[in-house]
Amino acid sequence: MTRTTPRRLADVAPEFHAVLAGERPARVAHPAHSIRTETIHVAMRDGVRLATDVYLPPETPAPAIAVRTPYGRATLREVYLALAGAGYAVISQDCRGTGDSEPDHWDFYVYERDDSLDFVSWAIGQPWYAGFMGALGGSYAGGTQWCMATHPAMTAIAPEVAGLGVAAKTGVRFHMFANAYARTVGKGRDKVPVDMVEMEHQMLAETLATGYFNDPLSVPFPAALLDRFPELRSMTLPAGLAWLWSRYCAAGSEERAAIIRLALGVGDITILDMDRLDTVLPHHVHIDGHLLPSVSAQLLCESVAAPALMITGWYDWCLDDALRTWESLMAYGRAAVRARNRLLITPTAHDQPGYHEGKDNHPELDRIYRGDPALLLHWYDAIRDGSVDGLPVVTYYLMGANEWCAAGSWPPPGARSRELYFGPSGTLTWDTPPEWSEPDRFSYDPQDPTPTLGGSILSNVYPPGSVDVSELQVRSDVLTFTTAPLTENLDVVGPLKLILYASSSATDTDFVARLSDVFPDDRAIGIQTGVIRARYRDVTAEPAPLEPGRIYRFEIDMAATANRFAAGHRLRVDISSADFPKLERNANTGGEPGPPVRALQTVFHGAAYPSHLLISVLAR
Repeated sequence: MTRTTPRRLADVAPEFHAVLAGERPARVAHPAHSIRTETIHVAMRDGVRLATDVYLPPETPAPAIAVRTPYGRATLREVYLALAGAGYAVISQDCRGTGDSEPDHWDFYVYERDDSLDFVSWAIGQPWYAGFMGALGGSYAGGTQWCMATHPAMTAIAPEVAGLGVAAKTGVRFHMFANAYARTVGKGRDKVPVDMVEMEHQMLAETLATGYFNDPLSVPFPAALLDRFPELRSMTLPAGLAWLWSRYCAAGSEERAAIIRLALGVGDITILDMDRLDTVLPHHVHIDGHLLPSVSAQLLCESVAAPALMITGWYDWCLDDALRTWESLMAYGRAAVRARNRLLITPTAHDQPGYHEGKDNHPELDRIYRGDPALLLHWYDAIRDGSVDGLPVVTYYLMGANEWCAAGSWPPPGARSRELYFGPSGTLTWDTPPEWSEPDRFSYDPQDPTPTLGGSILSNVYPPGSVDVSELQVRSDVLTFTTAPLTENLDVVGPLKLILYASSSATDTDFVARLSDVFPDDRAIGIQTGVIRARYRDVTAEPAPLEPGRIYRFEIDMAATANRFAAGHRLRVDISSADFPKLERNANTGGEPGPPVRALQTVFHGAAYPSHLLISVLAR
């Protein structure tokens, strides 16, 4: 196959390249002491008042940039002052139930759709507003940007590490970090006055001792929910799940909160509660799908009124949803929005640097590209002056080569799918598999699960990103399949998927796949991972147990990457059944009561059961 060289961003858009390199600082039109600030309590449609800070430049009316966050409206004060110093009015609001906003408790995600619309309606009516409304913020505050973007007055947004929740959930729930987050962020009677970072450290022993998954395969609707919606009594469970999801999507915030409380029997609604809604709503619904719940990705994308500069990272824990959001927006979004959408994929984790190889000579690897005034101003100035066409549609960092690249779409034009087949003796090869090869086996013990080691994680205890996973790959509960050393550079740019033929002695279990870049010194640098929970192997069907010993075909979505595997390096896939404590560990008992059990996992390869990795290779 003839290879093609990626388009270097420095050649295509040198000014944008300079911004990403940190060589083009944010312009300063007004000194910080000239910025006026005031705090206002803005009433929402139900009378609840939300604390809001406004930063005004000396010259108003002015274009505006807004942020709605649960993490403290003054947290990014220096960023706000820089943007105001460039001539923008900046509005920062504590989300409902957080910071200085009312009420005295926080319900994760539930009210953000309505509150974001009310917030924008208030902002555009202020005397300092000049007719342009942008936004900033990442993670949760990236999610509230998507909510604001459904208001017709929004001009553009720049959501960081946040999608629309359109990716299908694999059924595996996050464990580490989410438990600490649920106890510390926002207000409520069960919250503790401890910083989230400190809480994750304090509860590490608890985190490592818990996190067993053993939900029943089928959970009947609670009596309280049936009393509220008697229509459910006459429906099959699948029909009831679909009906309730439709009702939930159409409901206002108060009704959705009531549905969640009745379904789960909770008071204040936390991130952990949202993740458990897969027991009463369709299991494939992504947790971020609760911000703007919709019965279809098409309808959701059609509702987005503002173009987005989507900023994500190769080691962000929700990269899959960011890329699926991009694909959906470009397929279903309004034409005027599609034409100005832009995608930036950085070498970062969620809120920390991600790719570390070569960082001594590449200072861009120490940046996180979040809350960057220069980047935000470059985007919003381009929107305002009509120069968006000068920005590549897709900008991505090619790891291994350590350079910024540009493309006209994602995946890039010229990317072609290729198969790497599992073979005997742990080989990974381009060749068609032999007629038969002896399968490989490993034993997964939920009480000694394969540990988390780097990768796409959000944690203040475990380092994320491109760590050496070779010590993990020699564990007895891990299988590895490795290519011969490459004779030339190989640019893998685009989606990754593993087709796995496997059986288990358990009625339910998990399979985890990882791609790593094996250096000549035998370091195996983790590139990307994916996971599937066996009961949810068909995302469109109801969960179903495994028949022990039966061979199944599993499709494991591994999101995507952009990595140059250099000549002399090798590609390696490893297979295990846990990534703990990042993810809950499967007890292997299929929802039946009793202690966790070991599972004997068998991985097949050969012509009849061709387990293989699908990669995208840049080629003409």
